[in-house]
Amino acid sequence: MKSSNRYDVLIVGGGVIGLAVARELRKKGVRRIAVAERGEIGKEASFAAAGMLLPHAETNEADDFYRFCMDSFGLYDEFATELLDETGIDIELDREGTLYLAFDEKSAVEIGHRFAWQSRSGMGVERVSAREIRSMEPLISPNVLEGLFFPNDWQVENRKLLAALLKYAELNGISIIENCEVNELILESGNIRGAEGKGVKLLADNTVLATGAWTSFINIGGEPFPIPVKPMKGQMLCFRAEPGMLRKVVFGPNGYLVPRADGRILAGATVEDAGFDKAVTADGVESLRSAALEAVPATGNLEVIESWAGLRPMAGDGLPVLGDIEGLSGLHIATAHFRNGILLAPLTAKIIAAAVCAEGRSEYIRAFGTRRFTTAAASG
Repeated sequence: MKSSNRYDVLIVGGGVIGLAVARELRKKGVRRIAVAERGEIGKEASFAAAGMLLPHAETNEADDFYRFCMDSFGLYDEFATELLDETGIDIELDREGTLYLAFDEKSAVEIGHRFAWQSRSGMGVERVSAREIRSMEPLISPNVLEGLFFPNDWQVENRKLLAALLKYAELNGISIIENCEVNELILESGNIRGAEGKGVKLLADNTVLATGAWTSFINIGGEPFPIPVKPMKGQMLCFRAEPGMLRKVVFGPNGYLVPRADGRILAGATVEDAGFDKAVTADGVESLRSAALEAVPATGNLEVIESWAGLRPMAGDGLPVLGDIEGLSGLHIATAHFRNGILLAPLTAKIIAAAVCAEGRSEYIRAFGTRRFTTAAASG
């Protein structure tokens, strides 16, 4: 027999996107909010991330996605300050910037191209010599040829961000339902009325789907979710180091290093199409250690204190999926943020909360809506 509860808004998925949406809805005055998570809250892709906020280092053109990233990035100062006031948790927003380095001629050519188009586009990028790089970070390999410095590519301690969002939920009466694996959206006459799974039925006036890599497991009225979202595995390592060994995020051709305030250095990340396998492999560890050693030889002397893998949610075109599905009411989608869930959380939360509260449709729902898939399928 299924137990059932009724809410104003049910959010399926308890990662950074789902929790940020819940917070934004509460700030708008929505009262009965529940976040249902298939496992432990906040312990999937958001927990496994490195927390980098890189609107410049990972963009390839000044398109809608870049603007989405920049607009969300612009919210982070206020986001961090508010969460500290609301919860007492410092999410460690680090504004040291990011170095993007070349260690061979091929990477140097790529850096030259990137600097040229980003400069023309008015992005905040600086081309730096090997000497300048080593003055910024003395432990960078002497083999570095040149690089770019992105002063407005930052980082945040993603696990503290998750802790802050969860504490906000607890302090503000948002229901957290763990180990709740729903697999069916309840469809009644074109309206989504909640979700259900083994032993549970959660009714709601509005349902937000923030299920990340597990989105394709959701059925709607007995039919599979119409937009495929698949997991992309990323393995990572954590080194023990003294605070200040590195100050900036270091981004190389084969990986990246992210220094934390307590001295830990994260090394990431593989990109593997490996289904839902989250095993850490010897090959993965070796590739991460090699990439770290290439950029900062001193990491060869550091102890690895943790290793893990996460599953990034990726749609077919690698872009987020936001908004609704034509012909259905009461459903709001926020998934497939791939490598940028932490960066895009503040703005995604505002966009989805505004849609739930019928305050208007964001330009980013038009840019990253579901119709780009359904239209392509119909024309194909």
